[in-house]
Amino acid sequence: MKIKIYDTTLRDGTQAEGISFSVMDKMEIAKELDRLGVSYIEGGWPGSNPKDIQFFKKIRAISFKKAKIAAFGSTRRRGVRADRDPNLHALLEAGTDVVTLFGKSWVLHVEKALRTDKEENLRMIGDSIQFFKEEGKEVLFDAEHFFDGYKANPHYALETLKVASQAGADCLVLCDTNGGSMPYEIGEIIHEVQEKMKYPLGIHTHNDAGMAVANSITAARAGVNHIQGTINGYGERCGNADLCTIIPTLEVKLGFHCISPGGLRSLTETSRLVNELANLSPNNHQPYVGKSAFAHKGGIHASAITRDEKTYEHIDPRLVGNERRVLISELAGRSNVLYQLKGEKGMGRKKKITLSKRVIENIKVLENKGYEFEGAEGSFELLVRKTDGRYKKLFNVEGFRVAVERGRHGTRLISEATVKVRVKGKLYHTVAEGNGPVNALDNALRKALEEEYPQLHQMHLADYKVRILDARAGTRAKTRVLIESTDKESRWGTVGVSPNIIEASCEALLDSIEYKLLKDS
Repeated sequence: MKIKIYDTTLRDGTQAEGISFSVMDKMEIAKELDRLGVSYIEGGWPGSNPKDIQFFKKIRAISFKKAKIAAFGSTRRRGVRADRDPNLHALLEAGTDVVTLFGKSWVLHVEKALRTDKEENLRMIGDSIQFFKEEGKEVLFDAEHFFDGYKANPHYALETLKVASQAGADCLVLCDTNGGSMPYEIGEIIHEVQEKMKYPLGIHTHNDAGMAVANSITAARAGVNHIQGTINGYGERCGNADLCTIIPTLEVKLGFHCISPGGLRSLTETSRLVNELANLSPNNHQPYVGKSAFAHKGGIHASAITRDEKTYEHIDPRLVGNERRVLISELAGRSNVLYQLKGEKGMGRKKKITLSKRVIENIKVLENKGYEFEGAEGSFELLVRKTDGRYKKLFNVEGFRVAVERGRHGTRLISEATVKVRVKGKLYHTVAEGNGPVNALDNALRKALEEEYPQLHQMHLADYKVRILDARAGTRAKTRVLIESTDKESRWGTVGVSPNIIEASCEALLDSIEYKLLKDS
């Protein structure tokens, strides 16, 4: 069975607190969604703001392989003819082949929000849909608050659907707008609707009770073949149904087809791109696409997956473009370290077992001091080499100084770092400014090292995290700094710990540079 995925990240997703996409962001996301293979991309509400109007103008120049662009808006105003309603004309001017109209199906909203009567609301629905059908548009009708409306007055909620179908709507989308319905209610009501009218149905759910994905899956199993949601579940309040969970569940678990062949393998990349453009930190524990979705920390787990991945993984992470990770911590067993050592060439299993025991002991000592290696695979690799005696220092920092001062006119802070670095017997004494002390230190180190190691041009800082290990100590507290770095090929983390945040940052930064040079060699 085929299911059409309708993505509303660019409209409903932008209603999430803290999210604001530029027009160019929206264009890039739309291209990515088409590559993923969704059926519809809701571009926004053209009558509501200039940004959405500009998006619809620009998107006309792009040719999509599969996705149709939809413009979203409300039914006509009360007491206004459809052909004279400015919002409907704004939707028409968007120039999309698909128009999604929402209308009220809950009497409470008809009387309190629209401040009209039930008959006028039905006319508003019918007139608006008919207006766009006469213009040759594909029309999707979002029955807003349908499930709450059905619970309160099933007869009237069904009347809104019947009027929409008679006006020619191509799909009737049942909305759980307040997000409070339970899966058993969704299933029961859908079956009752199906008994009373044979018509293509869709589902649109919100996550206020944490049921948006479950409600969408319930609807699919009940025969609904149009599912709306957003990438990463972004949306107002608690968000919308997360398509990054819905899509692989439908495809892998239930055997439905809902995106382009091969599109599933780009799902993790899509999720991370939208996170990046939203300027939000990814949810590492997000199902399927989260960084921790296939991460194994306990020694028993790591031991089992080395024998058979199915022991602790419900799917192959590669199906969704993700990867398996075996974490290193004080909870790690020998299997965790052996898993990390599997790529070491020229080292027999017996030597690996002996080395793993020594590495685990060192990890326990270091983690007791505040170090954490779960997200610091670069520092872990260096630790293994130091433990094994294979570590070779490629440069030596003989000293550094960081100064922060306010400019002459008090307009900005100036950060300056001075370092003395010995590389291949030659001493470099460099000075650099930066956007903050860590950036200044990074710039000074690069200035000293890039003559001998030009590949450092490819490397840049991707993330920087600071954790206070004992808040009760106040400003004297020990600090842990985690740095994520990246180049053209990979991404890695390093860690530093010190009561001095600059020293901790320097330690993590030096590990990052050393790891880059190590992996390149």
